[in-house]
Amino acid sequence: MVRHQPLQYYEPQLCLSCLTGIYGCRWKRYQRSHDDTTPMGLVVILASTVVAMSAVAQLWEDEWEVLLISLQGTAPFLHVGALAAVTVLSWIVAGQFARAERSSSQVTILCTFFAVVFALYLVPLTISSPCIMEKKDLGPRPALIGHRGAPMLAPEHTLMSFRKALEQKLYGLQVDITISLDGVPFLMHDVTLRRTTNVEEEFPELARRPAAMLNWTLLQRLNAGQWFLKTDPFWTASSLSPSDHREAQNQSICSLAELLELAKGNATLLLNLRDPPREHPYRSSFLNVTLEAVLRSGFPQHQVLWLPSRQRPLVRKVAPGFQQMSGSKEAVASLRRGHIQRLNLRYTQVSRQELRDYASWNLSVNLYTVNAPWLYSLLWCAGVPSVTSDNSHTLSQVPSPLWIMPPDEYCLMWVTADLISFTLIVGIFVFQNYHLIRWRLGGIRSYNPEQIMLSAAVRRTSRDVSIMKEKLIFSEISDGVEVSDEFSVCSDNSYDTYANSTITPVGPRRGGSSTKTLTDRSGR
Repeated sequence: MVRHQPLQYYEPQLCLSCLTGIYGCRWKRYQRSHDDTTPMGLVVILASTVVAMSAVAQLWEDEWEVLLISLQGTAPFLHVGALAAVTVLSWIVAGQFARAERSSSQVTILCTFFAVVFALYLVPLTISSPCIMEKKDLGPRPALIGHRGAPMLAPEHTLMSFRKALEQKLYGLQVDITISLDGVPFLMHDVTLRRTTNVEEEFPELARRPAAMLNWTLLQRLNAGQWFLKTDPFWTASSLSPSDHREAQNQSICSLAELLELAKGNATLLLNLRDPPREHPYRSSFLNVTLEAVLRSGFPQHQVLWLPSRQRPLVRKVAPGFQQMSGSKEAVASLRRGHIQRLNLRYTQVSRQELRDYASWNLSVNLYTVNAPWLYSLLWCAGVPSVTSDNSHTLSQVPSPLWIMPPDEYCLMWVTADLISFTLIVGIFVFQNYHLIRWRLGGIRSYNPEQIMLSAAVRRTSRDVSIMKEKLIFSEISDGVEVSDEFSVCSDNSYDTYANSTITPVGPRRGGSSTKTLTDRSGR
C-alpha cells in the first residue's frame, strides 16, 4: 500500500501576506479611479498636450534647425551609443520573450525588436556629415570676425572690447552704427540705451527714448561698462583680472571715429547701419555722413565690408574699394548686378551644396553667430570662409576640427559596431532562452505538457514553478508509477535538475530484492 503525504508544505509568511493585501487594495483603488475617468477628461488632456507641443514648436523654431545641424557633427557617435543602448536593452527583451506563454506574443516581441535593431543598423546610410572626408581635402580654417568686438571679455561696442579682439589677431570686427541727434556716428546695437548703459540711473526720463535722439555730449556722460559686470551676460565677468575689471567699469560709448583710428591697418571692418527714427534730422543723410567719416579717417577701403543695401550705386561711386556684402540670399544674376562679393548669413540658412555653389561663383560667405567649437569645426569641414563670433578668444585656439574621419574608416567603424552588437544580442537571446531552445532541439515527443512548461519557466515565480512541479508528479502517478514514501520536492533553483533526475521507488523490504529504477523520459 502506498502512503500519500503532502506534496509541499507552504510556510505561513505574515509580512508577505500583509504587503500583498495592502498593494492589492491600492491596485483596486487605482483601477476604480481609472474606471471613473470620463471621456471629457481624456479630451482635455489631449487638447492640453497638443497646445503645449505647438507652443514648444514655435518657441524652438530656430532651435530645431540648430538640432539638425548638430546631428551632422554628432550622428556617427550617437549611432554607436544607440547600438550600445539597444544591445543592453536586448537583455530585458530576451527575458520578456522567455516569459511569454503564447507563441504569438513571442513572435510579436521578436519581430518588433529586431525590426528596430536592423533599422538602427542601416541608419548610417542616411548620415551625411561634412567631417566625413579625406584629410587632404580639408580647406583653410575659417577667418574670425569679432561680433561687436570681444563681448565675452569686455562690454560690447566699447574700445576695450575692440582692443581685446585685436589682441587675438582676428580677421575683422563687426559693428552696428547709428547717429546722434547732432550728427555724430557712434556704435550701438539696441534702439534704446537701457541694456548697455546706466541711462536709467543718470537720466530716467530719457531711458525709453531712442539712442539716436540724444546729443553726443549727453551720450558721452553715460557709463557703458557697469552693466556688463552686473548682468554678466556670458558668465565670464568673474574671469577678468582686477585691472580688466576696473577698465570695464569705466567704459563709455564708442564713436565711429575712435574705432576707425584703433582698427586702421589692424583689421577688416564689417559695417552695418542702424537707421535713426523718421523724425531724426539726419535720417536722409545718415549714410552720407557715415561714408564721409570712413573716408576722412583714411581707413583702407579694401578692408571695409559694406553690408547696408540702400544706395549701393552711390556707395560704389563714392567708395569703389569697399567690398559689397549682402545680408540675404538672392539669385546669382541679382548678386552680380549689384557687384556683391560676399554674403552675410545665419549659419542655419545655408547648406553644403549652396556653399559649393557660391564658391564656384566666386562669392565668399560669412556665417553668424558661431560660438561653439563643435559648430566651428563643422563649418570648417564644410569649407566656410569666415564666421562672426562672440567667442573668438576660444575659437582662435582651435588648432583643427574636433574630429575628421575618412569615409573608408567610417564604413569600417559602422560595420564593426553592427557586427559586435548583433553577436551580443544573439548571445543574450540564446542565454536567456536556453531551456526553450534545448526543448525544441531535443524533440517535442519526448516531453509531456507539464515538463515542457516546467523547463520553459526560466524566470517564473516560486509559486508558479511549484504548481508545475506538482502537475508533473501527478502525471507520473497517473501513469502507474510507484512513488517512494520518502519524497522530497526540489528547490526552486534546482527544478530543472529534478525534471531530469531519476526517481527510485522502494520495493518490499526483503533481502536481495532488486530495485526498480524509473528513468526520466527525456533520457530514453
